[in-house]
Amino acid sequence: MEVDIPSEVIKKEKKKKKVKQEPGTEEIENLGELQRTGDFQLKPSEAIARLDTSKWPLLLKNFDRLNVRTNHYTPLPFGSSPLNRKIKDYVTAGFINLDKPSNPSSHEVVAWIKRILKVDKTGHSGTLDPKVTGCLIVCIDRATRLVKSQQSAGKEYVAVFKLHSGVEKVAKVTQGLEKLRGALFQRPPLISAVKRQLRVRTVYDSKLLDYDDKRNMGVFWVSCEAGSYIRTMCVHLGLVLGVGGQMLELRRVRSGIQSEKDGMVTMHDVLDAQYLYENHKDETMLRRVIKPLEGLLVGHKRIIMKDSSVNAVCYGAKILLPGVLRYEDGIELDQEIVIVTTKGEAIALAIALMTTATMAGCDHGVVAKIKRVIMERDTYPRKWGLGPKASMKKQLIASGKLDKYGKPNENTPKDWLNSYTDYNRSVAPANGKGTDDFGGGKRKLSVGDPSMDTSAVSAAGEGEEHKKKKKKDKKDYEAGDETMEGKEDAGDGEGNGESKKEKKKKKKDKKDRAEAE
Repeated sequence: MEVDIPSEVIKKEKKKKKVKQEPGTEEIENLGELQRTGDFQLKPSEAIARLDTSKWPLLLKNFDRLNVRTNHYTPLPFGSSPLNRKIKDYVTAGFINLDKPSNPSSHEVVAWIKRILKVDKTGHSGTLDPKVTGCLIVCIDRATRLVKSQQSAGKEYVAVFKLHSGVEKVAKVTQGLEKLRGALFQRPPLISAVKRQLRVRTVYDSKLLDYDDKRNMGVFWVSCEAGSYIRTMCVHLGLVLGVGGQMLELRRVRSGIQSEKDGMVTMHDVLDAQYLYENHKDETMLRRVIKPLEGLLVGHKRIIMKDSSVNAVCYGAKILLPGVLRYEDGIELDQEIVIVTTKGEAIALAIALMTTATMAGCDHGVVAKIKRVIMERDTYPRKWGLGPKASMKKQLIASGKLDKYGKPNENTPKDWLNSYTDYNRSVAPANGKGTDDFGGGKRKLSVGDPSMDTSAVSAAGEGEEHKKKKKKDKKDYEAGDETMEGKEDAGDGEGNGESKKEKKKKKKDKKDRAEAE
């Protein structure tokens, strides 16, 4: 009996596995043959291997584009990448991009999160009114140090408004919104948490998204300075159009660098994440809900420091050029920058004292002054006091040639006394009275100095005499008042006592009458 086999099955059996080689070479049927005959080796080339750092996380993104001052430093096995921190450190150095629900106030929401996550401190980046929803950045523990910088950042809102009567064209509403751009005078609404004082706030941009002619309602988007009142802006829009208006609904879509598209979470997500961690030891959702604080600083210009200088900065040392590894283009004087470790951790916020061009042309000097230290002290080891002088001083203290405070004693060698200058010790008194000219108080003018103008000296002398006279008059006046009071008290002691009793009696009568009524 013959069985018909489909032609497709026959074709599949006949088909052999073929491996494609490089273009321009013939196909080889066997993989082993390819490995035997192929030329697998690195060929010499002039092309320099480049790292693709465009997908590196947070503050290390595109770090290869930074200007290199030096690549020489000693890596230390301390600290860790922000995303690889232990869960306890990760939570205490993080923030939540929260979708605030309507009705509770911002402070209530922040207090609830503090209770849910069982942390010591929480703060938020700008208050939202109870009825307003949207982006509220909640900082946890160490991240609360960044709250101030986030509160002053720009905000974006989407608002629903209603006009009290109709307008001729929709174009008029658009024109009205365009007029309300730039610096505007604003007074907070009647019901507000701040003092109702006239102030200037800047509206950077605005756009009418939709308008309904029948109901005289519209939706607009606005980008503005921190502290702007959108409710007041809606009232002003009504005044500009000549029909009156009010705000119905408001949502914040961006706060500083974080928008509603950047992994915004709800209060329920925070509760669920904490429940999973506490009951199932599953920290994946908690890591998704909370983000490292470095995410708030990706818009700042960066300076990368050596590992050996990190702890000194945490203790308040100046940011000096020898400790810098890399620095970003476009740093300007007095600009707020972020100081970063080689692992991408934020050390501190600082104010730049050198531009990028100055850093490129200098080999020493103070690069920036610290504004706010973010990293905890002693995360990295102490690496100061290891120079030749400091090491010798430690040896002399250990051998008893200096006292325990590092001060000279009878055993101190002469060469140490001549070569070492203690900058912490106060300057020795210059005159016999035990006070020097440059100590506390004001520096006196020397009349014998020929370069000094005599008129200026005499004017200064007269000024001092006038002050002394004024003080003396004041003392005499106070002393006279005291003597007068004493005499009055001595003369009218009985009368005063009686008048006091009468006053007390009157007060008591008034109180009794009020209670009776």
